[in-house]
Amino acid sequence: MLSALPLAIPSYVCGYAFVAALGPRGLVQGWLEPFGVEQLPSLYGFPGAWITLTLFTYPYAFLTVRAAVQRLDISLEEASRSLGHGGRATFRRVVLPQLRLSIGAGALLVALYTLHDFGAVSFVRFDSFTRAIYLEYQSSFNRSRAALLSLILVAVALALVAIEGRRRSQIPVGRGLSTGTHPAPVTPLGRWKWPVFASCCALVGLGLALPVSVVGWLLVQALRAHESIQLGVPALHSVEAAGLAAVVTTVAAWPVAMLVARHPGRFTRLIERASFVGYALPGLVVALAFVFVGARYLPSLYQTLTVLVLAYAVLFLPQAVGALRVSITQVSVSLEEAAASLGSGRYAILRRVMLPLARPGLLAGCALVFLTAIKELPATLLLAPIEFSTLATEVWDATAATSYTQAAAPALVLIAFGALALAISVRFSQVQLRRGSGMQ
Repeated sequence: MLSALPLAIPSYVCGYAFVAALGPRGLVQGWLEPFGVEQLPSLYGFPGAWITLTLFTYPYAFLTVRAAVQRLDISLEEASRSLGHGGRATFRRVVLPQLRLSIGAGALLVALYTLHDFGAVSFVRFDSFTRAIYLEYQSSFNRSRAALLSLILVAVALALVAIEGRRRSQIPVGRGLSTGTHPAPVTPLGRWKWPVFASCCALVGLGLALPVSVVGWLLVQALRAHESIQLGVPALHSVEAAGLAAVVTTVAAWPVAMLVARHPGRFTRLIERASFVGYALPGLVVALAFVFVGARYLPSLYQTLTVLVLAYAVLFLPQAVGALRVSITQVSVSLEEAAASLGSGRYAILRRVMLPLARPGLLAGCALVFLTAIKELPATLLLAPIEFSTLATEVWDATAATSYTQAAAPALVLIAFGALALAISVRFSQVQLRRGSGMQ
């Protein structure tokens, strides 16, 4: 669980914490100054972006591959050993081919996240596509260059998705999955026990303990200096925008999930994939699209809460669709048929049968959208109404003014929201797994 928790920390909070701690004049340099260390090596540019994004995106690959490893059939490895193959040969020829799908899926998630990221690369001053697009948008009256860069970024993201989809279609699936009757034995690590344990501790320390402790220490410094910490209005705005987005997105996701679960086919699969396009598009690109449309064709809606909520819905619709689809699939069609045979109409069946039984997915999807939207930075920066400050924009504004202590309180609140989102996701997965096992 600790290894997965870096997912709970927004990337811009990670970048801010790393710069505050390990920057050339950061906290660590201040602690080492009495020993003659006047400046640490620069964290800015590619090294900082690479280290930061690696530490905070590895859980995508870790969780994906871990789920696949847990489903492997141990009898295939035993058969390989019985034929004289050693541990390395068995891993290379038996285990690794079965993990190709999960490794590819994890790598795709990491690649898409890296292309999407705006916060971390901005803090370490690395000119990725997203940072260049934002700077072009902010510094120029002619937004054509920002639009061109956005189109290139979209093309790269969609190309990655297409390449991974084609590669996945060439790999046979459904082989090597465990039936659960033959669990894998525990393998003693011997002399490798402590080196492996130390490496896990180092990973969790850099990816989780370092940013949380740095932000916490900065908050303590702010309280000692009696700095004014005002979270009421930003927190209220964040809850308002994210709450509206959660409701709108869940309502929009319901018909899509119903079509996919109850009427599977080529057309419904196309609709489902279309709903997932927003996940492949960077938030900054989606926000720019709303900026162009709002400024040119809907000026009355430009920089209003309505446009911000719609942008959140486009970005986070897949989360609600995925959660609802699983819950609706697990509701037996015979229950709907029984209600119809007793005289209930379509809306009565929806209200009295479908909604109560699909409630876990409904609430989980709504909660995930809420807790993801509350952390969204680039779309909020570009689309939020004037003087509509949120927790995310408070962190951005404070760090832009190099007031790291002022950014600590909203950053910690965002980390708490992220941890809650991760806990809800894990809890929802466990509930669905138990319900699925019960149905089987």
